[in-house]
Amino acid sequence: MNKAFILMAALAFTTASQPILAQTTKPGKVRPDSKPEEFKVEADRFADVQVLRYQIPGFESLNIKQKELAYYLYEAALSGRDMIWDQKYRNNLKVRRTIEAIWNSYKGPKSTPDFLKFEEYSKQVWFSNGIHHHYASDKIIPTFSFESFSAWVKASDSKQLPLAKDQTVDQFLAFLKPVMFDPTVDAKTVNLASGIDNITGSANNFYESVTQKEVEDYYAAKSNPLDKTPIEYGLNSKLKKVDGKIVEIPWKVGGMYSASIEKIVYWLEKAVPLAETPEQRKSLELLVEYYKTGDLKKFNEYNIAWVSDVNSTIDNVNGFIEVYQDALGKRGSFEAVVSLKDFEATKKIETIAKNAQWFEDNSPLDPKHKKKEVKGIIGKSIVVIVESGDSSPSTPIGINLPNSDWIRAEHGSKSVALGNIVNAYNVASAKSPVTDEFSLNDETKERARKYGNLASELHTDMHEVIGHASGQLEDGVATPDITLKNYQNALEEARADLVALYYITDPKLVEIGVMPSTDCGKAEYDSYLLNGLMLQLNRVEIGKEIEEAHMRNRQLVAKWVYEKGKANNVVELIKRDGKTYVQINDYVKLRALFGDLLREIQRIKSQGDFAAGQDLIENYGVKVDPAIHKEVKDRFSKLASAPYKGFIQPRLVPVIEGGKFVDVKVEYPASFSSQMLDYGKRYSFLPNEN
Repeated sequence: MNKAFILMAALAFTTASQPILAQTTKPGKVRPDSKPEEFKVEADRFADVQVLRYQIPGFESLNIKQKELAYYLYEAALSGRDMIWDQKYRNNLKVRRTIEAIWNSYKGPKSTPDFLKFEEYSKQVWFSNGIHHHYASDKIIPTFSFESFSAWVKASDSKQLPLAKDQTVDQFLAFLKPVMFDPTVDAKTVNLASGIDNITGSANNFYESVTQKEVEDYYAAKSNPLDKTPIEYGLNSKLKKVDGKIVEIPWKVGGMYSASIEKIVYWLEKAVPLAETPEQRKSLELLVEYYKTGDLKKFNEYNIAWVSDVNSTIDNVNGFIEVYQDALGKRGSFEAVVSLKDFEATKKIETIAKNAQWFEDNSPLDPKHKKKEVKGIIGKSIVVIVESGDSSPSTPIGINLPNSDWIRAEHGSKSVALGNIVNAYNVASAKSPVTDEFSLNDETKERARKYGNLASELHTDMHEVIGHASGQLEDGVATPDITLKNYQNALEEARADLVALYYITDPKLVEIGVMPSTDCGKAEYDSYLLNGLMLQLNRVEIGKEIEEAHMRNRQLVAKWVYEKGKANNVVELIKRDGKTYVQINDYVKLRALFGDLLREIQRIKSQGDFAAGQDLIENYGVKVDPAIHKEVKDRFSKLASAPYKGFIQPRLVPVIEGGKFVDVKVEYPASFSSQMLDYGKRYSFLPNEN
């Protein structure tokens, strides 16, 4: 629940999920046939996606021990790739391996109109880690014919197809037809709609033969609101009914996903002796033990050790972490991020972290919902080496971990900004036409150009460093996955956003030297409201409502302050020449409204008030104004701007002489498709069915 994501459609108006950073270090090496100055960020464009590349500045300066450590962690990250595919949908691996078989063995023409449509579909599936859209969660329906698809499959090497024992190709095709081509079959990987069974309505592979009520009752019986150090029940397991009894199947060595997890453990164990600090060594050892046992108490111990490691240059996130893909917010999707610390860029985020207690003390929260002592908040900017699982190809640009409230309260948290990722976004969007199209006046345009990047960067820093780490539950209140259920993710993201919004116009940020003027905060207010009320609707299909948690959060915040501020004309929607624009008339009163909403959402979390949380999300975060929606789609259609962006990952290549590492080279694959096919060959460990 603690990730910030970028909204590329609105890149010119940077949001809380959109910092733009300057590159502060020299770029790493590009592939041998290129010179550094020829590095191209833009790599591919298909459907609603633009694929980019990022560099790894600072990697060349690492010593050989650090490079070897990074390589082992890189391999551990990619070794878990299959798991996110299977988690999102039980048939994803079969579809992916069929796609791979066609590309690797079909010898027929590949320039026909239908095959070009298949090429685009392949990229969409690769980008989404499955056949459901990476953001909207709707099934991606092929635009090529099933007849053409059948012909390609039959002309491919049957040994490369994911056939079941004694299954014919025709039988396999009959199985795949509804899976891929019928929009009514397993339509959404996660369904957050109100008034339905969100478990049976979701196509993900987290549950089998159980209802939402059965899941809620199962974990209600396990949880103890008086436990001050609870585990995250359900984080690393599948829940299913066997012979009428509900059982958990853990994701661990010897359990479900064992083939992938064994590979992860292999590489982590090679990394342990190379740890830079005792704290990092301990965290890696505990992570290995957790993967071997599936014991969530070990996962808590790992998180505590990981948070305590503040001095390592190389850092590593690997595990079942974020719960967005589960409608009830319990099961963690596999993800991994390997990074190195950007020491210069870290100075600003560290300054924010050092003032965490001041922000907590001066927040508009009810005093009983404030932490008396804010502990262990670590802020840093990192350079991503590789991302995998739920973090790739579509990546976050800010992370706050661990997710456990009690660990954050007692031991602290790490908040990171992914500097080189954001720099790549910046390069790709430098000429975005969105600013001119949606700005009401020259003053707003100039403020966006002058301060927008910095304002967005600060918002993300405040969101991650201060926002997620703020506030506390009342005694005896269960964790949000129990109390707030399918609304917890959107409410938590709104809470963190509101902390950032409340403080981003505060003179305190100028005083501590992280912001030049409060006008910078005004630029973020302009951006955030425009995004929440209008721009992000470009990501939503006409006739549909908002379902993704971050998007619900942004509309909830923007629409709530718009509605509550009408009496004082705080925010206006202005029509000019047939186009709608957002105008803020009173920034001071707007900040007060952000504070009011923050106080209420923190109360909802602190008291576990499900009804109030549901009311906020359903009334402000879900429903879309159809006229505004159509207008936004029409205006964006003329801009040719991709609403989503993601990345090709750099490749680490070890140089070994005499059985020892002497260097690790960085290569940048030529194309998105070639990397996906390469991953399919090198990191495909799970069986077709799990």
